[in-house]
Amino acid sequence: MLHLILFQGLTGLANAMFLFLTAAGLSLIFGVTRIINFAHGSFYMLAAYLTYSLGTLLAGTPWQLGVTLAVAPLAVALLGGLIEVILLRRVYAAPTLHQLLLTFALVLIFGDAVEYVWGEANLSVPIPALLGGSVRLLGQPFPLYYLGVIGFGPLMALLLWLLMTRTRWGILVRAATQDREMVTALGVNQKRLFTTVFIVGSWLAGFAGMLAAPMISVNPGMDTTVIVEAFVVAVIGGMGSFSGSLLGALLIGELKAFGILFFPRISLVLVFALMAVVLVARPWGLLGKEEPLTAEGGELAALQHEGLPVRWRPWLAVFLGLLLLPAVLPPFYLIILTELFAAALLAASLNFLLGYGGMISFGHAAYFGLGSYGAGLLVVRAGVGMPLAFLLAPLLALAGAALYGALSVRLSSIYFAMLTLAFAQITYTIAYQWYDLTGGDNGLLGIWPHPTLADPSVYYWFALGVTTLCLVALFCVVRSPFGQSLRAIRDNPLRAQSLGISTRLHQWIAFLMAGLFAGIAGALFVFQKGSTFPDYLSVEKSIEPLVMILLGGIGSLSGPLVGAAVFKLLDTIITQYTQYWQALLGGILVLLVVNFPRGIVGYVLQLWSRRGPTDDPDAAAPRA
Repeated sequence: MLHLILFQGLTGLANAMFLFLTAAGLSLIFGVTRIINFAHGSFYMLAAYLTYSLGTLLAGTPWQLGVTLAVAPLAVALLGGLIEVILLRRVYAAPTLHQLLLTFALVLIFGDAVEYVWGEANLSVPIPALLGGSVRLLGQPFPLYYLGVIGFGPLMALLLWLLMTRTRWGILVRAATQDREMVTALGVNQKRLFTTVFIVGSWLAGFAGMLAAPMISVNPGMDTTVIVEAFVVAVIGGMGSFSGSLLGALLIGELKAFGILFFPRISLVLVFALMAVVLVARPWGLLGKEEPLTAEGGELAALQHEGLPVRWRPWLAVFLGLLLLPAVLPPFYLIILTELFAAALLAASLNFLLGYGGMISFGHAAYFGLGSYGAGLLVVRAGVGMPLAFLLAPLLALAGAALYGALSVRLSSIYFAMLTLAFAQITYTIAYQWYDLTGGDNGLLGIWPHPTLADPSVYYWFALGVTTLCLVALFCVVRSPFGQSLRAIRDNPLRAQSLGISTRLHQWIAFLMAGLFAGIAGALFVFQKGSTFPDYLSVEKSIEPLVMILLGGIGSLSGPLVGAAVFKLLDTIITQYTQYWQALLGGILVLLVVNFPRGIVGYVLQLWSRRGPTDDPDAAAPRA
């Protein structure tokens, strides 16, 4: 038993080392540029694939390790610098949401690029000959490479400390972390500093990917896994803190290693539970510096618009047209449109939270998934009929939103976003690991609608009616005094408090409503698909409605609907012609973020405004 504990501890320490390097690069970039770089995991993945190619080419040669050390991280670092110069410089002043979605677009592009070059299969990277073999510890063999990685970690930590404390560049980086404007006022070339920071941060991610490649299975999905863990490490330790990244990496590495050994059924939950506890108790991290928690709403307000002019006749015509579609469309297209209604409602619920409440959630899929699992558990486990299950299922999402929202609204900006991500990942891991209740990764099957709704046309009408009622309810809430107060909190929370508005209560109620409507969307979706899986609660599922909102436009009820339609169109049609449609979607997102930040509806409104003033009394004038 003693050797097992020792080996688990050493394995956790080795994993902690490349987590530290990845999180340190992420913290460095965020600390100086304030960019939440979701593509940081892609640099890690690209370095791992380059390590595979170099290792295969140079296998058995004495210079394999040296060439890989020199080439893989450097190539990734240069790519990171190029991306910073071409794209990221254009969004430094943009809201956090746009920065996130731009870097997420790069994730889509790099993911398809990796599949195109290396394929979809899992790849094994050969261990360099210099660190091959094993050593005996307590009479048992232990891989020598793991010990080498453990040695690399402290060495890199020392070099980073020397770089940050003993060089002029490091002093400037630390100064920029504290006050970028003052550094610029002192004559420092901010653009050059940001570029070098991004190169160094990308190099660290590449170095981590190179070290990790022989220890893990190299595959196209590894970027998402590592970026989530790197965010967890950085947030626990403190964003922008190198020592915090090291401490967070050690905690997470050992927690994962011993969690699998002693608590296998909840091992994945432990990591995100720790993150949630730290965020609630100390939002700036264990070793981070306390900062004033600012709202994102002031930045988002500059992109607000109320959507197309509110005239009931055109919308009634759209509704009637949708109502008549079953007479002319085959069942396949009706099924696609039904899924579109669920996606549109999910996007609209998140837009209510984001566009009108100024709260960026990275974990909104939790409530969509809870709605779908609520319906599935009632039908499959409890034997409840579809009508009652559909009515009760969103209550599970409402309960989750009540609990998570009460803790989340105490925070703001990136801390709020990361806490919602932690709660969503906790929910995901519970669904993934609780086989007896949720079926684990096999999901729940046989969740079909009532026989009277089984026909695709009938269920289409049912979904259209439910979605329409929910959107009308959201419209009424937005135009109500509560909606006006919510927007006041979004734009200036301190002024809203001075006017006697209970900001946290309003935000919590908005969180509840967004969770409820997301749960309804989940119930609609699951009865269409007939099954539910943990993927419905994943990070990727949370990003989808954010993409839809950006496509359509933030802060309007029509924007998410248009964005959902465009997203579904890309997903349905383009996939018939190419398997690399995500790269195309990523390119479209890059184009929108850089050139059309207000989305499709916002761009149409700009064209509309040139024709003359709108007759919508509530339309918000675009801001500079």
